[in-house]
Amino acid sequence: MKTFKLVSLQIVSNGKVTPIKLNDGLIINKEDDHNRWLIEIYSDYTITSFFEVAHTEQEELLVHATITKRENDPAPFQVKVLSIQTLGNKVSILLEGTLKRDRSDYAQLLLQHLLEKGYTGEELSNKFGEMIQNKPQTFLEKK
Repeated sequence: MKTFKLVSLQIVSNGKVTPIKLNDGLIINKEDDHNRWLIEIYSDYTITSFFEVAHTEQEELLVHATITKRENDPAPFQVKVLSIQTLGNKVSILLEGTLKRDRSDYAQLLLQHLLEKGYTGEELSNKFGEMIQNKPQTFLEKK
């Protein structure tokens, strides 16, 4: 298994991307035959209700995780909530899932999205440069 620092996490649901405020987090590549990953979120208790519903209903969630450094491309994971542990006014939430696609295709997906929006030439170049720097993820849930 390999463990990495989780630096940001966003939930993608109904066309919206919702950032989860992290106090800390880990992501573990289990390196098993099913390519499963574990994501542990340590955050304020206020985020618990969303995850409790997902856990009760065994709902699959699409999350975008940024690993190790904020400059890294976000990685999309399809996950389920395994457990929720209350720790005073904090909570530890354990997710398990699989990587949906290789992270290296982020630039290609972004370029395709901009072309579909009608950007061309210098306008395309400028918009691509701006968005590749900011790493928006809103277009990913449509793929």
